[in-house]
Order: sequence, then C-alpha cells, then structure tokens
Amino acid sequence: MAKVLFKRLAIIGVGLIGSSIARAVRKAGLAETILLADPDSRVRERAAALSLGDEVFADSGEAAANADIVIVCAPVGVCGAIAAEVGPGLKPGAILSDVGSVKGAIIRAMAPHVPAHAHFVPAHPIAGTEDSGPDAGFAELFEGRWTILAPSPDADPAAVAKLRALWEGIGAKVDVMTPEHHDLVFAIVSHVPHLIAYNIVGTAADLEDVTQSEVIKYSASGFRDFTRIAASDPTMWRDIFLNNRDAVLQMLGRFVEDLTALQRAIRWGEGDKLFELFTRTRAIRRDIIEQGQDTAAPDFGRRSAAPAADHQ
Repeated sequence: MAKVLFKRLAIIGVGLIGSSIARAVRKAGLAETILLADPDSRVRERAAALSLGDEVFADSGEAAANADIVIVCAPVGVCGAIAAEVGPGLKPGAILSDVGSVKGAIIRAMAPHVPAHAHFVPAHPIAGTEDSGPDAGFAELFEGRWTILAPSPDADPAAVAKLRALWEGIGAKVDVMTPEHHDLVFAIVSHVPHLIAYNIVGTAADLEDVTQSEVIKYSASGFRDFTRIAASDPTMWRDIFLNNRDAVLQMLGRFVEDLTALQRAIRWGEGDKLFELFTRTRAIRRDIIEQGQDTAAPDFGRRSAAPAADHQ
C-alpha cells in the first residue's frame, strides 16, 4: 500500500471527478479519512450509500475545517463562493486545490479567500466521461492521464510537491504550467472542440430537410463522436466558456480563419491542399496514440463502454 499523504482529505462536490478522486484515494491508501461535502441532498445520500467517504456534509466549511487538503470539485462558476466558505476555516498548512479546466478565472475567484497560513495550488485533471454524478466515478479514471498544476510563482514548494504526489499516487502524469499558458492551451485542445461539437449537433438537429429521427438513425461514427462530446455537463461547460472567454475567442478566431481557407480549397477544387492538411492531421492522431492518450482499436461507435474523455 502507498504511503499515507494526508490524515484528512476533503472533497467539495461529489460528481464524476470528486467521486473518482475519493475512490482512487481510498484504493491507493493515500488518506486516512475522506470527507465529502455537497449541497445536493440526493448526492449526499448516494455518496453515503456508496461509502465514498467516511463523513458526508452539507456544509463545505464544516467538511474543510480540519482537513489537511481540500479539493474543490465543482463548476468553475461557483468555485469562488466555495472558497469563501472554506477559506476562513482552513487550518495552518492546509492545501486548497481545485479541478477546473480554467485557471486564470478560478485563481482570481479563489485566491483572495485563502488565508496566509494555508496554501493554494490550482490543478486540472485531464480526464472524464460524458456522465456525471457520484455513480459515474471510478478509481481508474486518472490512470495514465495528465493533471496540470498551475501554482503561483511564490507557492510553497512543499505544498506543490505534496499535491503532485497525490495525483501521481492515483495514477496521473503531472505537468506544471502558468495559468495563462494553461488557459490558452486548453482553449484549443478542449474548449473550442466542445464548442464545435455543441454547435454541429445543434445544427444537425435544426436542419429542416433532415428530421431528427433520421439524424439519429443514420449517424455515422464521426457524428456519433460529436454527440458524445456534446452530451457533457451543460452547467460546467457554460461556466468554462464564460470564464475563459478571451482565450476561447482567440482560438475560435484562428479556427474560423482556417475553416474559411478550407472552404476556399473545396470550392476551387484544390485537392493538393486538402490532401496536405489531412495528412498532417492524421499524423497528429498517430502521435496521440503513441503517447498513450488514446487507443487505435477500431470501434465505429459500438464499444460497450465509452473511453475516458477530456473532462473539461
């Protein structure tokens, strides 16, 4: 069994990510006591029934009061309010972290509520599925996936190292970025692709000359992939786009420029340009597989269990 890193670990928000962290930490033996908090009574009841934690609270501040580490697993838009609840009660040396896929806005919202005697180390696990809720989590969710840490330049190195050890202890690979760089990178690799998926599925459903039943009945694998992404949690993604708007708009502007160039190539029959682009993008897919971030196994949308996808 791995070395215990924390006596008391508190998880605020028991959805897919929060429940998966609880399961993974329990499996790896990284905490003596796991404390859970969620404002939804149904979620609390289910978390207790699943024995995801040792104690389950309605009040975030109460769960965090004596914890050595507190991980906020909630939509980006409410992280500041949660930090205001838990911040005053954080004990000396406690670590406060999060799992949001936007870092700049979260830091601006949460950091002011962290007392000087505690440590704030923002994080972002790149893992998830389109499912949500405490039943959706599983201990293996983070294995082989990246988690990004985005500490401030003056962050306590020991606190950063301890949070890294927690994520590595549940199977993640860990990298460190500045918040600004993180938000730019994930605008293009995660946020804009989700925006495109939401848009294309909505467009297909609205087409007057193709009924929705035909869209569903004749879905090719490419469209099915878009619908999987577009099934992601609406609240979470609304908050992501509103809180990372500058980086998203910058990347979306570049995407629109490239799409216009592609449109022109198709209109004018420029097959060489199309072939060159498709060759380059195929090579990127192969690189992703070689780095272990996906599998090359064919499934044509028929796999019984969906693979782990980008959570935010």
